[in-house]
Amino acid sequence: MLKHSPIDDSFRALAEPTRRALIERLTQGPASVSDLAKPFAMTLAAVVQHLQVLEASGFIRSEKIGRVRTCRLEQGGFAPLADWIAARRMLMERRLDRLGVLLAEEEAAAEQAATSARASNAAPKPKKQRRRRAKE
Repeated sequence: MLKHSPIDDSFRALAEPTRRALIERLTQGPASVSDLAKPFAMTLAAVVQHLQVLEASGFIRSEKIGRVRTCRLEQGGFAPLADWIAARRMLMERRLDRLGVLLAEEEAAAEQAATSARASNAAPKPKKQRRRRAKE
């Protein structure tokens, strides 16, 4: 059976455009659920479900004060995802660096071969001596 990691949950949460729009709105500061729901053509219950997914993934935090539920971005919510991406980026950069070294070595070898070929073509060739036939 396939085990899901928190990274999978993060990507799953961010895969939905509505959730990304909610996060984008929360970058401007905390907002009530009803304020977050206004721009969307969906029920308040549907927006609450999206917010629950974001909260379960650690991207946002909500608190209820009186009758108003306010949501805000979680301080370290994106940290696990950023760490995962940074690890993959470092791996790819190391691979690309090794490829760059390999290509540079191949280019230097090809250049050296071309230089030796030019040098051997530029050197005067020894003249062939003709053999004379002995008269019988």
